[in-house]
Amino acid sequence: MAERVLELLASGQASTRTELAGLLAAAPSTISFTVSQLLALGLVAEEGTVTSTGGRPRKALRLGGSDGFAVAAELGGRHAHIGVVLAGGGLTDVSTVPFATDEGPEAALPGLAATLETLAEQHGRHVLKGVGLSLPGPVDLASGVVTLPSRMPGWNRFPVRAWLEDRFGVPAAIENDANCMAVGEHIVQPAERRQSIMVKAGTAIGAGVIADGRLYRGGSGVAGEITHVRVEAAHDIPCSCGNTGCLETVASGAALVRILRERGLGVTSTEDVVRLASDADPETTRAVRQAGRYLGMVLAANVNFFNPDAVYLGGILSTLEPFVAAVRSQLYEGCHPLVTEHLAIERASLGADAGLVGAGQFALQRALAEALRAVTGNHHP
Repeated sequence: MAERVLELLASGQASTRTELAGLLAAAPSTISFTVSQLLALGLVAEEGTVTSTGGRPRKALRLGGSDGFAVAAELGGRHAHIGVVLAGGGLTDVSTVPFATDEGPEAALPGLAATLETLAEQHGRHVLKGVGLSLPGPVDLASGVVTLPSRMPGWNRFPVRAWLEDRFGVPAAIENDANCMAVGEHIVQPAERRQSIMVKAGTAIGAGVIADGRLYRGGSGVAGEITHVRVEAAHDIPCSCGNTGCLETVASGAALVRILRERGLGVTSTEDVVRLASDADPETTRAVRQAGRYLGMVLAANVNFFNPDAVYLGGILSTLEPFVAAVRSQLYEGCHPLVTEHLAIERASLGADAGLVGAGQFALQRALAEALRAVTGNHHP
């Protein structure tokens, strides 16, 4: 309970005991007891009051020493999106720097770490609480490594989290990019949206699932792996996972590059596809719309099963209206009316920053969890 209270205060989703009780579906007495413990430990502080809708004014809660921050990075194929994430979900100093993922971690990480160190120095290195990294591949959370990433040569089983903690001397968190986006977007959405699916549609496709207000990882940590669902339209096209006929082979940015090159267009990257579609190139627009339909078909099965409050679309393909419109249309066509009656289908409001906010929040949460264990003597993982 204490860890969940700290998470909600860190993300800015709650700032009073009443809000905590509502989000955690817990008795007010339980919340009051937990908050009292955290106040005594110095992990939570009270300041002022918030406007009340009746009854007594409510004390506002914040993290103790809440001037702390995390530095975070979201890794792409050739670049990294970096920034400073504040307690409460704020984001600042966002920029994009070169990052050669395909050169492997030993070659690529030191330069990124030096850049993040500079960011940390600018904001006060002594109050750096954590480092967060969003990775375009499956992550083994227990050991802090990337496992069998199809687009990250040389990264398999590399101890990324341990490397970061050795370099920075603070807690580090690594997480899959779609999960980071799901958490980042959830933080800024209305509190009543407790169930959601975040889809990252870029060079590859990924999804993150929020269930009852928390990231749902599944039994082995790979919930949301919709990219390798087999679809009839993909026939026997080989996929990067080693199988054939996966959604990724017909609906991802990499698939669109292949499809358009086969049709004679000179594209070499997902960015080229987006540029042509934005210029209303007919062949590209048609291919983008079809990719959106395929994604929508697979999503519809998941939406029917899970019945979320919202589906958020992120990644570079979500910037294209024909793609978004095709996904939305397919969901309305393929889902039961009761499922879509109140379903929000939207672009991620944080856009390209959603993953960065999520990565920073994971780092802050890990730092808080370690601080809690340190003061309570509870050292279970």
